[in-house]
Amino acid sequence: MNQLRLEAEESSSKVEELQSKVKALEQETLTKEQEVTSLSHRNSVLEGEVEKLETKINELKKSADEGQGHGAQNEALARKIALLEEEAEVADKTLREANEKLRQTDVKAGHFERKVQALEAERDGWESKYEEMAKKYSAVQKELEDFQQEIGNI
Repeated sequence: MNQLRLEAEESSSKVEELQSKVKALEQETLTKEQEVTSLSHRNSVLEGEVEKLETKINELKKSADEGQGHGAQNEALARKIALLEEEAEVADKTLREANEKLRQTDVKAGHFERKVQALEAERDGWESKYEEMAKKYSAVQKELEDFQQEIGNI
């Protein structure tokens, strides 16, 4: 009986030991399951992030391709701007030359206007002299006619 008691106690302690091992293993299993759940969640989050990053990479590649297209367009626009600047310089030079010619023409026009005024004044002087001489001629003509009449009467 003692031996049975001892065996029962040993069995009981073994059962308790095994129960505590089972509890520890159950606890460890629970911890591992939580870890697996956490890692699964983290994995799905990371997969979503990978998808977002792949989408962003594709967008950036597309933008880079468009950027290269814009680069070519920018070069064409830069050449066009350079041509337009050259045309603007030529037009500016032409405008300066035209303004200079206009200024010279204005100076000449002013000079000729003064000349015209001087000639008109001279003409007016000659006209007044002509009128004076015509009056004198008429007076002398009349005097001559009167003189011829007197001589004719004598």
